[in-house]
Amino acid sequence: MDFEVNGYRMHYELFGDPSGEPLLWLHGWSGTGQDWKHTFMKGPPAGFRLIGPDIRGNGASTGFEGTHSFRQSARDMLDLLDHLGIRKVKAIGLSGGGITLLHMATQQPDQIEAMVVISAPPYFPEQARAIQRQFSLDLLSDTEKTAMRERSKGGQKQIDWLMAQTQLMANTNDDVNFTPAVLGTITARTLIVFGDADPLYPVRLAFELRESIPRSALWIVPNGSHGPIFGSNANQFAETASEFLRGNWPKRRIAE
Repeated sequence: MDFEVNGYRMHYELFGDPSGEPLLWLHGWSGTGQDWKHTFMKGPPAGFRLIGPDIRGNGASTGFEGTHSFRQSARDMLDLLDHLGIRKVKAIGLSGGGITLLHMATQQPDQIEAMVVISAPPYFPEQARAIQRQFSLDLLSDTEKTAMRERSKGGQKQIDWLMAQTQLMANTNDDVNFTPAVLGTITARTLIVFGDADPLYPVRLAFELRESIPRSALWIVPNGSHGPIFGSNANQFAETASEFLRGNWPKRRIAE
């Protein structure tokens, strides 16, 4: 499905029980709305209707021109929820999708009921900026290059834009700058998921989020890299995230 919003065409798909509770999945940078399938390999969690958009400039969406911001992506997603008639949603955001979700939860706190935020920092530390500055297609493996070409429906122009925007992130300070005061406005029950071996974001950032978001829980994945929810961790993540979104995890309930 396509939705014209804020000057571009957003592509999104719906999965799972048509009468289920809405669950928004926000993929990582240069991914697509179908990336959830690599984690929820048995399908969307039972009882949920999964919404999988391609974020502006990613996947089959247009908008790969100008300067990207996660703040604008959040506004796009809030407009998508309005388009679908959803006043309150549960959501999962991975990496850049998690940054977008943090913006949504601070822009419209009442609209996000519960969320799982994976490998999303309150700000870009220097070690991430160093990687962003020199990021290019040449640094990817042949398998990763092939996957990016398959995902990016806008072809080489889109891929070049994605590379350029990644490099620009290294010199941007205002788009990803969630202070404790800003994070303190979040009202959603929040599960923060981090790998303790993330090359981009040191695990201390997870504790900063946990200390600042009022109704939050923290799950550190041992030996987990960036986005530690795939491969051998997929089944455990799918079970834990589903239970959290239903209000059944952690066993010691977060204050309502």
